[in-house]
Amino acid sequence: MNSPSSAADDGPVDPAPKPTRRTFTAQYRDRILDEYRGAPHGEKSAVLRREGLYQSQIREWAQAREAKTSCPSDRKSLPSKHADSRSARREMDRLTRENARLAKALTQTEAALEIMGKLHVLLESISESTGTPPPPRTP
Repeated sequence: MNSPSSAADDGPVDPAPKPTRRTFTAQYRDRILDEYRGAPHGEKSAVLRREGLYQSQIREWAQAREAKTSCPSDRKSLPSKHADSRSARREMDRLTRENARLAKALTQTEAALEIMGKLHVLLESISESTGTPPPPRTP
């Protein structure tokens, strides 16, 4: 027999079970994608509401279907995550080097402009002290 003390020994009962993630078959996805794409502009959201889906899911399904049809199905053609990270690292290193090179060139250009400005002031002061008129400024 069940006594009140035996129910307390089992621990608290969770009133709401843990939700399970919905899964969709490929046929269902294809059917919904075709229906969604074929629906008139104002009816697309009705398809989503009826099926309990989000527009982002439709977008992901469409991208997956396009990728599946545009690429061969052999796994050798797909780059590995490790190869992607190596190429991203190489690209980041290249951009870092280019950034350093451009920063150095900018520093040199700024220094040259500063020297040119000082030279211009010096030449103007020499010109004024000798009494020669300054050259006409061009806009």
